[in-house]
Amino acid sequence: MAVTVPASTSMWDRVLEMTKSAQSKGVDPLMWALELSSTLLSAGVSMPSTKVAELLVSHICWSNNVPIAWKFLEKALSIRVVPPMLVLALLSSRVIPSRRSHPAAYRLYLELLKRHIFPLASEVNGPNYHKIMESIDDTLHLNEIFAFQSSEPGLVLVEFIFSVVWELLYASLDDENLLELVPEKKSPWKIRPMKMEIDDHNNYGENNIDYHQGLYKMNTITAIETIGEIFRNKVTFRILQLARRNMPAHWGSFMHHLRLLIGNSTALRNSKDITPEALLQLASETMHYCLRNELEAAEGPVPRLDTCLCLLLCTTTLAIVNIIDEEENTLLEENDHKHMHLGNETQALGNCRKSLVSSLQQLGDFEGLLIPPPSVTSIANQAAAKAILVVSGISVGSGYLDGVSLNDMPNICGNMRHLIVEACIARNILDTSTYLWPGYVKGHSNQIPRTISGQMPGWSTLMKGSPLTSQMMHTLVSIPASSLAEIERIYGIAINGSEEEKFFAATVLCGASLTRGWNIQEHTGFFIIKLLSPPIPVDYSGNESHLVVYAPLLNVLLMGISSIDCVQFFPCMVWLAPHLAGVLMPICEVFGSCSATVSWTLPNGEHLSPLSVFSNAFILLLKLWRFHQPPLEHVLGDVTPVGSQLNPEFLLLARNCSLNNQKSQRGIFSNLSSSEPIFLDSFPKLTFWYRQHQACIASTLSDLKPGTSVYQIFDALLTMMFGNISKVGQSLSHSASGSSNSCGSIPEDCANRLKLPAWDILEAVPFVLDAALTACAHGKLSPPELITGLRELAIFLPASMATIVSYLSAETTRGLWKPASMNGTDWPSPAASLAMVENNINKILSATGVDVPSLSAGGTTPTLPLPLAALLSLTITYKVDRVSESVLNLAAPALNSIGASCPWPCMAIISALWVQKAKRWTDYLVFSASRTVFHHNSNAVVQLLRMCFKSAITQPPSFSGGCVGGLLGHGFGSHNSGGISPVAPGILYLRVHRSVGDVIFTTEEIVSLLMHTVKDIVCTDLPYDKLKKPNGVVVRYGEVSLSAAMTRIKVAASLGASLVWITGRLNLIQSLIKETLPSWFISGHKSDLSKGDSGGMMGMLMGYALAYFAVLSGAFGWGVEPVSLYCKKRPIILGAHLEFMASALDGKISLGCNKATWRAYVSGFVSLMATCAPKWAMEVDVAILKSLSKGLRKWNEEELALTLLEISGVNAMGAAAEMIIESLV
Repeated sequence: MAVTVPASTSMWDRVLEMTKSAQSKGVDPLMWALELSSTLLSAGVSMPSTKVAELLVSHICWSNNVPIAWKFLEKALSIRVVPPMLVLALLSSRVIPSRRSHPAAYRLYLELLKRHIFPLASEVNGPNYHKIMESIDDTLHLNEIFAFQSSEPGLVLVEFIFSVVWELLYASLDDENLLELVPEKKSPWKIRPMKMEIDDHNNYGENNIDYHQGLYKMNTITAIETIGEIFRNKVTFRILQLARRNMPAHWGSFMHHLRLLIGNSTALRNSKDITPEALLQLASETMHYCLRNELEAAEGPVPRLDTCLCLLLCTTTLAIVNIIDEEENTLLEENDHKHMHLGNETQALGNCRKSLVSSLQQLGDFEGLLIPPPSVTSIANQAAAKAILVVSGISVGSGYLDGVSLNDMPNICGNMRHLIVEACIARNILDTSTYLWPGYVKGHSNQIPRTISGQMPGWSTLMKGSPLTSQMMHTLVSIPASSLAEIERIYGIAINGSEEEKFFAATVLCGASLTRGWNIQEHTGFFIIKLLSPPIPVDYSGNESHLVVYAPLLNVLLMGISSIDCVQFFPCMVWLAPHLAGVLMPICEVFGSCSATVSWTLPNGEHLSPLSVFSNAFILLLKLWRFHQPPLEHVLGDVTPVGSQLNPEFLLLARNCSLNNQKSQRGIFSNLSSSEPIFLDSFPKLTFWYRQHQACIASTLSDLKPGTSVYQIFDALLTMMFGNISKVGQSLSHSASGSSNSCGSIPEDCANRLKLPAWDILEAVPFVLDAALTACAHGKLSPPELITGLRELAIFLPASMATIVSYLSAETTRGLWKPASMNGTDWPSPAASLAMVENNINKILSATGVDVPSLSAGGTTPTLPLPLAALLSLTITYKVDRVSESVLNLAAPALNSIGASCPWPCMAIISALWVQKAKRWTDYLVFSASRTVFHHNSNAVVQLLRMCFKSAITQPPSFSGGCVGGLLGHGFGSHNSGGISPVAPGILYLRVHRSVGDVIFTTEEIVSLLMHTVKDIVCTDLPYDKLKKPNGVVVRYGEVSLSAAMTRIKVAASLGASLVWITGRLNLIQSLIKETLPSWFISGHKSDLSKGDSGGMMGMLMGYALAYFAVLSGAFGWGVEPVSLYCKKRPIILGAHLEFMASALDGKISLGCNKATWRAYVSGFVSLMATCAPKWAMEVDVAILKSLSKGLRKWNEEELALTLLEISGVNAMGAAAEMIIESLV
């Protein structure tokens, strides 16, 4: 029905009159919307129209708040007459403040929000995107709220999505009278009307008070559920991640408000759609804390092997504990605790625990893989001895096996399984009945000595009540505790003992019990964190922080956990590292702000300064967030190492999140630290330094203005570092290496000027470094003078090493500095060891066939970028000892990262110079250099992959299933008589895969190498002339050879799947199945087949190999269980792959591969899916499965076609039944 409007009125008046007229006449909303669209098009108005959106929202709010007006608006949105995001913005500014008086309008707004907030692509790609974003910004004043200078559309989009969630959150808090708990008195959002509202007759359905109140309460629940939906949606979730990353202050405030809602909201608890825990989990996933520790290069000298094995067992076992607990807690809830009470303990044995038991029992069949390394043999023997004693009925008291060595138990053969079982028993997922497993105990109690001669006072002596003396401390530091009770006893002494005993106890906690505490390691770390956050003394009345009182004890702990073994422990314990950061930050803030005139006298008479305590805490904090890794966008070279996402904000967010996740914390871990959340803004000095650190990485420094306090410190530092240069003159060495002592005392006037808090000094350090490096580049400061000055700075304030590393690393990546000639005159020369490094790199890579570029081509002098040369030269001035370890462990990883990203042979030069300094690190240093060969040469990576396949299928004489030893090797180093040995290709790839730039290319190469490997296997195991007699009958030899070939082909396919998974994880697996494999089948590969085979046998085995490879890859990425949150794309990608198969079988797609290969692949894939992953089929569209089943029947694969339908669930059940009936006719 057409609506008549006078022609004389303006365009926008006509639109408004058309709407009013249609409203009064009850015109169908769709007809009105179509007519409006036609009118606008005739007038040349571009759609979606921002002006029409403003008119329609103004029309509704509030003179026409009636159902038909809302329907008009909804239809205008549906056919894109008006832009959805702008309409939502306009409504939010009008409706949310009036939601109390207009609850029905608020409900309609929420429904429109849920319907139109998610399909963002149509607007972003639409014609009026920029104009729409400008209108949204004008409507909501987003740039004013978030304080951004730019109005770029994408930025406004992020602000808008974030504002929608935050505004709903704020309104929900207000609805439940929780805003009084919000510290901010002024709301950033307009959630209440500016003046008192008067209800009018247009408030449809809102005059009934009961209805009004009921709808008002339901709206609060709906608003909270909408917040959850926005977090669940992948697109809006990722946009919120951007807000979290780039608006840390606003995000911190938002999370604080969200926690208030979660902890106090009645509406949230009444929701049937989302629980408080689920909402917290959804929000917390935007700050998911993922420490990248697996297979990462060791920091400097390699940690002890027993430390690494201990940590691996601890983390793995605790992960298993969480999996088992999650399943069994669910079982308890489902069974309502029926029949689950055994004594005082509640149990519900789930499948995971049973699978663990079964796996550990079967592990005993592989004794050859369980032999412990020599450094672990003693502890493995003790674990075996404990089992023997328990089985023999002998009580194993605390400390019974203290001091028992390998020589005391010559006939006890402990292995890695004994250690694994003990780790599980200690975490209460197994009990001592495990000792009764067949073959677990191999020995008798009479083989264990009842007394140990010459035993030092150990843990048993302590537990019997002996005091903790200096002699006992030195013993307990080197022997890990065997039980939680022993560690608790030490912790008690650290809390309640004398001052001397507290120091002894702290030292013991930081010793072997932390680094090699096989079954109590996590508890030791917990107690250390507790000691680093001491309570306020009852009688304390000082004005400064109470932490100052504990300075000597804190310093003992900080120094104790600064070793490489301890530094490795905490980041791997993902639930402990954030809490450690949470206690280190207050220490840094307090002691970094202390006056330099303050000091403490230690028991040995030495004086402890605030600068020392601060430096120890600060350097340790930096190591927790992988400070050495440069941001991705600031790395030079053709290889970009992964930039660290772990920073102080991440650590605190992870800590705060864990406070609300008590369910996942076990036992004592539930009270790990203060229950109050901590934010980076709580530490203004640390925050300022962190912002300055980020600025130094992002761009060059701005000029420093004379006369400021920072300039005065800058001038004093330069005088301290270089003021005596002209006086000392020729006494300086031409080489920066060698000395570990300060080159001169600090002038008295500088010392007085620098009696400042550490934070003030650190602020000036970047300007000092910039001035010094610039002076060196212009010849005003010689390289030895530069290095001497940098060393003076690092000695004066060890924490400044962090800024030195950060600044020089960033300047290296900028590529603005001239190269430094490492000639032995100005800069140290690597010449003495460069040839040895090159020779050993060739030996390491000799098994791969990769050519190593010459390090001395043309006889030119090696060069390094000037900042890198300075950092390298500074590090080699330090002695390799316990005192310098913490500083070197901070700088060495940065050298590794920057050196690897710079052009060849920078890393080799770094290694050559450090080999001269620390010969015992030669193996580690040379191996680090050898990896960079692959960073700059994609052909070398392909050759390495080729050798991985070759070594995996090589048959040793005693084993026909492939050669794991050839693939992974048995370590490397110069411990053999023949010097340094080649490194197995598999180990090399594990070390270099992160540097692979084009992962798609790598995947294609893996597929190609797999096919060539199959060809090699066929040619080796199945020579064509031996497979058949002249009459064509297959001989017995051929049957045996085929079985052996299939075994090796499965090994090759398993390796291929593993390599794809390692290289690119889930995304690359999905790309493989969605794109790479279909492309391979479509393109031609018939030339790959043997001429004699004619594509039959070889083609078939190629197809089976690809099927095994594809299904195993999918299992790695998706699992085989029902689809979960982490593999929502599985039904889509798998469905597309099966549809590709069905289309090819139906002749709709032309294939270029061999027919035998294609047939073997399809039948093999479907068969493996049916056998190993039947739940995959249940997620695929039944029409696709029916089509594929039909194609299989054309091949006379009746049974396989039926099996496919049988595993596909209820929807395919009818088709399966019809096929059964048809096949029986």
